[in-house]
Amino acid sequence: MVLPYEIIVGLRYLRAKRRNRTISLNTFVSIAGITLGVAALIGTVGIMTGFREDIQAKILGTTAHVIVQERMKEHVSDYDSLIERIRAVPEVVAATPFVLRQVLLTTQSGVQGIVLRGIDPQREATVTELAKNMSAGQLTDLLTPVKVRQTPADDPQGAPQLLEKPGIILGKELAMHLGVFPGDTLNVVSPVGPISAVGMVPKIRTFIVVGLFHSGMYEYDSSLAYIELGEAQKFFNMGDGVSGIEVKVTDVFRADEIAHTIEQVLGFSHGTRDWMQMNRNLFSALKLEKTMMFLLLVLITIVASFNIVSTLTMIVTEKQKEIAILKAMGATNRSIRRIFMLNGLIIGLSGTTIGIPLGYAFLWLIEKFWTFDATVYYISKIPVHVLAEDVLLVAGSAILISFAATVYPANQAAKLEPVAALRYE
Repeated sequence: MVLPYEIIVGLRYLRAKRRNRTISLNTFVSIAGITLGVAALIGTVGIMTGFREDIQAKILGTTAHVIVQERMKEHVSDYDSLIERIRAVPEVVAATPFVLRQVLLTTQSGVQGIVLRGIDPQREATVTELAKNMSAGQLTDLLTPVKVRQTPADDPQGAPQLLEKPGIILGKELAMHLGVFPGDTLNVVSPVGPISAVGMVPKIRTFIVVGLFHSGMYEYDSSLAYIELGEAQKFFNMGDGVSGIEVKVTDVFRADEIAHTIEQVLGFSHGTRDWMQMNRNLFSALKLEKTMMFLLLVLITIVASFNIVSTLTMIVTEKQKEIAILKAMGATNRSIRRIFMLNGLIIGLSGTTIGIPLGYAFLWLIEKFWTFDATVYYISKIPVHVLAEDVLLVAGSAILISFAATVYPANQAAKLEPVAALRYE
């Protein structure tokens, strides 16, 4: 197979003669600039994508994919029949009821305002990853009341009695803040209680810590606690009602579509929210940050493209006689333009080809050797994940910028008049 002469001539032009090594050095610098730009882009988008997916996994490990609630009423009644209707929707995996209220937790060493969730421990494990996130105890420990010996409040001198207390599961950070461990006692204070002659009296109940969970998200670990669903209904005087229904779906990225289908099945009286809506601000910020970092690092490639312009301009200046001879022998302006455009394209392809594996090597080194104290940073190493579409975007951007840099010098070479170039030869 015979290569077109434009490619052969272009490759020879990239190699300098002995009397002028500047062109060869500029070619190397141009390729190195594109290489570093591509490697930096691959490394940045890989780390940003890794962090986004790590946060997404932690959020979905604690919260459901879709939440179903009443539009007009505070409580969802007859939730068992609703769950059956929801589970009949295609792509719904499981559903479970929950109660959600804000309360105060009080111990001898601290007070903390938190979000208290009442759950069905058996069904909760089918919807979220809470059971897998338990660092002490088990989720099913909520089903069995804890027996403790306690002196009656009305008879401090009396003999201790064996009493049953409901269990509670705390986030690891919350337990550290309150200074409690599994087996310790704490009080749950609801600001909404019975009304007396002096006004509303807060409702207080004693719980026993039966477990701790660690999701990896500080916001969850420091502000969430779980009790059994029936205990929550009694404590908040909800009767048979619940706050809503958690739903797990097959494809988390189609949760909004499935949520819309659930709304159509249940009717206008029930509304839905998917996990992306509930965390829109966070994921929008991460997406914007990734986009801005990509645009800023593209500037490295653009700066490297100026080296391509200078390199090709020097080649055009040095090769004026050769260009004139080619045109005198019948080479068209289009062929001359193609020679120099191919030069820029070769530089861009070479830099991109070297930069992509260099970026992967950089990410491998970071993931392998850059570790953190998990008790401080919540991660032991930097999460890394490179998507194929990101690699294609980076490679395409680098090649496109390199090709664009060839337009001016290629046009200058094509405009060269043979007579003017050979006049003094």
